[in-house]
Amino acid sequence: MKQPNMRLIDNPTNPPAGHYSPAVVCNGFVFLSGVLPATRQPDDFKAEVGQVLEQSKKILARSGCGLADVVQCTAYIVGTGNWPAFNEVYASFFEQHKPARTVVPVPELHHGSLVEIQMIAALPTA
Repeated sequence: MKQPNMRLIDNPTNPPAGHYSPAVVCNGFVFLSGVLPATRQPDDFKAEVGQVLEQSKKILARSGCGLADVVQCTAYIVGTGNWPAFNEVYASFFEQHKPARTVVPVPELHHGSLVEIQMIAALPTA
């Protein structure tokens, strides 16, 4: 079976512990795997969201694009009570840009993280 033309993007500052790529570039899109905080910020949900979005920006930059190129975002957050804080931090990063988005409240995440975010971005055309 023929494989699609893919370019795998690494994350040297926070390499994955599992069998996956932090991002894959394919057919003009960048697919970011779920990003967890590099370091836990116990009981500081906003700090974890900011950390995840900063990491996502760096991975997107390594892929050739930025937050303004994000077309879809899925966020997993621990507890519905964190939704307002998530919206506040998320809006501060995306500003006027409003990609399609899904927020999924969950009871817990890997490593005790409070948030995990995955994204799809469109590569800018030359």
